[in-house]
Amino acid sequence: MKPSPDPEYAKMTKQASPPSKKVQNAAKAFLVGGLICCLGQGFLDLYLYLGIKEETAKLAVPITLIVLTAILTGLGVFGKIAKFAGAGTFVPITGFANSVVAPALDFQSEGRILGTGAKMFTLAGPVIVYGCSAAAVFGLIYYCFVL
Repeated sequence: MKPSPDPEYAKMTKQASPPSKKVQNAAKAFLVGGLICCLGQGFLDLYLYLGIKEETAKLAVPITLIVLTAILTGLGVFGKIAKFAGAGTFVPITGFANSVVAPALDFQSEGRILGTGAKMFTLAGPVIVYGCSAAAVFGLIYYCFVL
């Protein structure tokens, strides 16, 4: 049997934990995530205005957002935005870029290979592995049953 939780401990935990502002947090995430998406749309419109082919412009937008996120992470700005917006910065592609750059910066004092190289993909590595694996499986299914 599982022991029942100590009521005294539960009372202390409730007092020590600040109440979650779910509506406020959701609104911040929605607004900042939406602004990131609007920024991406703005880049797409800019690239199309500059005469770049639509297919190329659609590839350039996520690359631009990734590079901007990496630069802002390196400058320490993206962390402040993420602290304010929460999940709003991690759902778009910017969260993935931040998850690669931040550990690389944190562990650079341990050297290029064991620090930056090894820690860079601590969080992003499983995403890459399972993302590529899922893409291969779905591609095979598509090839076998649709084509």
